[in-house]
Amino acid sequence: MTSKTTETPPPAQPPTVPGPRPLTLHMAVQTSTLLSSLAALTGSNGALPILKPGLQARRNDLQKALDGVPPEAFYQAVTRESRARLERFTEGVRKYRRAPRTARPAAPPAVWSEGSSRLLDYGAAPEAARPAKGQEPPVVLVVPSLINRYWVLDLDTEQSLLRDMAARGLRPLVVDWGEPAGDERAFTLTDYIDGRLARALDFAVGLNGGPVALAGYCMGGTLSLALAQRRPKNVRALALLAAPWDFHLGDMGMIRLLGSMMPRVEASVAQGGVLGVDMMQSMFATLDPYLTPRKFQRYATMDPAGAEARRFVQLEDWLNDGVVLAGPVALECFRDWQLANAPARGEWRIAGEPVRPADVSCRSLVVVGERDHLVPPASSRALSTLLTQSETLSVETGHIGLVTGGRARREMFPRLADWLLAP
Repeated sequence: MTSKTTETPPPAQPPTVPGPRPLTLHMAVQTSTLLSSLAALTGSNGALPILKPGLQARRNDLQKALDGVPPEAFYQAVTRESRARLERFTEGVRKYRRAPRTARPAAPPAVWSEGSSRLLDYGAAPEAARPAKGQEPPVVLVVPSLINRYWVLDLDTEQSLLRDMAARGLRPLVVDWGEPAGDERAFTLTDYIDGRLARALDFAVGLNGGPVALAGYCMGGTLSLALAQRRPKNVRALALLAAPWDFHLGDMGMIRLLGSMMPRVEASVAQGGVLGVDMMQSMFATLDPYLTPRKFQRYATMDPAGAEARRFVQLEDWLNDGVVLAGPVALECFRDWQLANAPARGEWRIAGEPVRPADVSCRSLVVVGERDHLVPPASSRALSTLLTQSETLSVETGHIGLVTGGRARREMFPRLADWLLAP
C-alpha cells in the first residue's frame, strides 16, 4: 500500500554487536596465517618456500638478504611478526567495539512508502538551500544498492552526499530499501525495478511536476539504468556512480573463486529464501581475506579521538549494518551478473525485455573511481561507450571513498551537482 507521511523516522543505528562480520572467519584467517607461515618455514629446512611465479623475484631478493642469517633467528623473527600482527588485529577489533559512537543526524521526513521501502526527502534537511519565491529545486531520485543501507550517503553533517546536493539547490529523494519482509523476500530484480522503483519514480515525477534526474550508486546505478531505459519520458538525466556493468573486465580469478562459492549461495537461498548478511560478508572476505585484518591492524595504531578513527568506526558500522538480500535477487546478481556477465552480453532482462544502455535516451554521467577494487574502473567505464549521450567523470578514489572521501567531497560532489542542475 502506497502512502504519504510527514513522520520523521529515527536514524538507523549501528548493529547491536559491531563486527567485523563474520568475526570468526577473520580470526581464523589471522590464526591460520600465523600457523601456516611457521609450518612453511619448519618444512623448508632454512630455505624460503617456493612461491607462485609472480613472487619468484621477490623471493630471490629476500633469499640474498638472508645470507648468513641463522635459520633459527629467521624463524623466531617470523614468529614475532606473525604474533604481532595477530595481536594488532585483535586489539583493533577490541578498540573498535568499545569506541564511542557519534549519533548520526536525524533522517529527514519520509514522503512516500511501500512495503519495507520509503523515500526520504533531503530537500527538507536543515542544510537545504532555500529557493527564491516561486521556484522549486529540481528533484533527484537517488538509488543506493540493495545490499547495504542508504546512509553511507549521509554519514554525518560533514560528509553527506545527500545534504551536499540539497545545499547546492537540488531536492534529493533517497530510496531507503529497508529489510525485505514477507513477499519481498521472494522479489526479483523485475519486482524491484519495474515495480517498487518505478512507483517511487512516479511519486518523484508528480512531486517535481515533470521528469526527474536519477542518481544511482553501485548496484543502485545498474538498477537506475534499467529504469531509465523503461521510463524515458520520466527521466531527464542519469548519473551512475561506480555502477557495475561488464563484470568480466576485472580479475577473472575472483570470478572463478565466486563460481566455486555458488553451490553454497544456492543452498543458502534454497534453505532460507534469502541470502544472509554474514554469508555475503563471508563471500566478500573470501575474495580478499586479508583486507579486513589489514584495516583493523591499522586502526589499532590510530588516535581514538582523531577524525580518522571516527570515520573508520562510522564506515565499519555501515558495512556491518547490512540487510539480507531477497533470494531471487541474490541469484540474479551473483550467478547471472557476475558469473554469466549477463548485462554486458545483452542477456539481462527486466519484465522480459533486454536491458540495453544504447536505448537510454537521456543524457548520462558515468562516475568512475579509479582505485575502485570492488567495481573495477573498466567495468563501470564500459557504459561510457554504450550510452549514447554520456560524459565520464574520473575520480582518484576507491569504491566507498567515491561517496565518503575528502577528495570526492572536494572534486566530485560539486561537479555532480552542477551536472544534475543543468537543464
